[in-house]
Amino acid sequence: MSKIPYNKVFEDVAVIDIAEEGKGVGKAEEYVLFIEKAVPGDVADVQVYRSKKNFGEAKIINIKKPSEHRTEPFCPHFGTCGGCKWQHMTYDAQLQFKQKSVADALSRLGKIDVSGMMPIVPSPADRYYRNKLEFTFSNKRWLYEGESRDDESLNMNALGFHIPGRFDKILDVQHCYLQADPSNDIRNRIDEFGKQHGYTYYDLRNHTGNLRNLIIRTSSTGELMVIVVFAYADEEEVSKLMRFVEIEFPEITSLLYVLNHKKNDTIFDQDVLAWKGPEYIHEEMLGIKFRIGPKSFYQTNSIQALKLYEITRDFAEFKGDEKVYDLYTGAGTIANFVAGHVKEVIGVEYVPSAIEDAKVNSAINNITNTKFYAGDMKDVLSAEFVLEHGKPDVIITDPPRAGMHADVVARLMEIEAERIVYVSCNAATQARDLLILKEKYDTVKIQPVDMFPHTQHVENVVLLKIKK
Repeated sequence: MSKIPYNKVFEDVAVIDIAEEGKGVGKAEEYVLFIEKAVPGDVADVQVYRSKKNFGEAKIINIKKPSEHRTEPFCPHFGTCGGCKWQHMTYDAQLQFKQKSVADALSRLGKIDVSGMMPIVPSPADRYYRNKLEFTFSNKRWLYEGESRDDESLNMNALGFHIPGRFDKILDVQHCYLQADPSNDIRNRIDEFGKQHGYTYYDLRNHTGNLRNLIIRTSSTGELMVIVVFAYADEEEVSKLMRFVEIEFPEITSLLYVLNHKKNDTIFDQDVLAWKGPEYIHEEMLGIKFRIGPKSFYQTNSIQALKLYEITRDFAEFKGDEKVYDLYTGAGTIANFVAGHVKEVIGVEYVPSAIEDAKVNSAINNITNTKFYAGDMKDVLSAEFVLEHGKPDVIITDPPRAGMHADVVARLMEIEAERIVYVSCNAATQARDLLILKEKYDTVKIQPVDMFPHTQHVENVVLLKIKK
């Protein structure tokens, strides 16, 4: 099959599905087309802008018949910003396609019977649901149609999100619908202050400029964390900006800053300096407090995180006397959440700082039946580890998108716990692991949960029981 000619137009293409990255899927002649901003049910004329051997990427040039699932995006940045790629689709339709994506992955890749799969749990809020956002300062603002980089009157500095596929271009965000007030006001006022007072914004190619990143964390307890990341320690610049933020936003309970001299943006290996307040905020779930530091992992949709953990707890069918292994425990959120329902929880996580957070979270809640260990899961979860700590009755596993390492899956097969509750943010890798576990385990329950409206991402919880 030859490549599709560049700029070729296909007429009356029916959009039949939606792909993971949020593009609609259609077919024309022998080719599969991934179509930007297309919704299943659309019929449209499309133009190819990128061509491979047996598929192409295309954009809509004329909608002949709009899908019944199509709706008007509410964000003015839709289509330019890399987030919220499903805003042009009704929320009911989003849930329908997420349910289908989980079912397809489990049945096709995992050979799992999905006939008893439960309906996806919708998010109560589809806007302002995130408790953490990270913005980037840049001297390379994304220019809209009609703007010219030769126009010296244009301010090229920006504070916002990366443009997809362009690491050095930043969209100057005016209003983001992902995080509740005062997130937008804080970002816009800091941006305004930086531009008015001649601060240099970071150049992602040449690694010059001082202002680098802004991180805002909110919580249901009303506490608020703001972290400003500078490239170097200009004491006057740092003090002037931090004083401004402190005075303008007295509601900030934890105001922090970082001096990051590296060429990458991660702050996990950097010292965090406190300007005002403690170096943490708190989240709360059913009376359990969780301390969240600047580097802590915590589910970014707080309301749905509670629902996810309640499902996990209920799937585990605790009677009160169980020994539980919580694999990929992170900051021990699930471990501490279920600790009051079991005899003992053993948590394992790769990141040492997360394990320290997990221990703190147990301590501040007077939870004494948890133990936490840091290290690579495939190395920590050895036969000796199980011998030392005892065979678990229940295993809860919540791995990253890549799923569990093959050695970890093999160890689960050896341990033969009565029940496994597998929480996943990637149904495809979950299905891969379930296919192996299928030899010894029956899949008893499947429950998708929507954590991130207007995106393709979906969580899924599966209960496995050992075959008798």
